[in-house]
Parts: sequence; structure tokens; C-alpha cells
Amino acid sequence: MPRRLTQTKSETHQTMKNTSFESMVVSWLMQDGWQVFIPILDHGHKTDLLISDGPNYYRIQVKTVEASGDAHVVQNRWEGSNIDVVIFFARNSNWGVIAPGFHEKERPLNHETHRKFIQSKKEFLREFHQL
Repeated sequence: MPRRLTQTKSETHQTMKNTSFESMVVSWLMQDGWQVFIPILDHGHKTDLLISDGPNYYRIQVKTVEASGDAHVVQNRWEGSNIDVVIFFARNSNWGVIAPGFHEKERPLNHETHRKFIQSKKEFLREFHQL
């Protein structure tokens, strides 16, 4: 069996983990019938994913947070970029939160407009459809 015999730098490993959450969302949305587009570079527009049902397009930002609970306050890092949906994943647990893009500087994860889910396709899609 293959074994990784080299050490990965901590910054690289963190980037790999963050990207894996984006890949998970891509997979879940594609299985639900969405067209999913991944920008080659997202620094200017801060868009991790662009999804479409045909006539409509939505911009998605995927973030990971070290949250000890859903009262954790998150910072708006996409100001001015017209993000439609932000998906937060708790790095240190098995849950996440789907939020409509917001304009405030910060907001608690348990805000009334946010949808909490357990990290599974079924749970994610159930909450995503209720946005």
C-alpha cells in the first residue's frame, strides 16, 4: 500500500484541509444537480465556488473556523464581493453553518438566519435548501 514518507509543512497542510472542505461542498452540490464552477483565482472577488441551476448563478464562500460552539463570532472577510452564501465548517468538530451573505463586520454563527448542519451530504442539503 502507498504510504506518505515525506513531511508536509504546517501551512501547506492547513491549506490542504481548507481545500478539502471546498471539495466536499462541490461533491454534495453536484450530487444535488447543481452546476459547480471553481474560479482559477478568487482573491479579487473572494468567490470559492460559483453554482448554477441553469438560469441563476450564486457565489459561495467556504470558510473554516476554530469554534467551540455555535455562539462563536465570525468576521466578514468578503465585504464588497457580493457573496450569496457563506458555508462555515468547524475545523475541530463535525458540524457547519450555512449563512446567507451578510454585510455586518461580524456575526455569531447561531444567528437566526443561519442553518446549522452535521457534516453529511443529507444534512447539508436539507439545510441548504431552506436558505
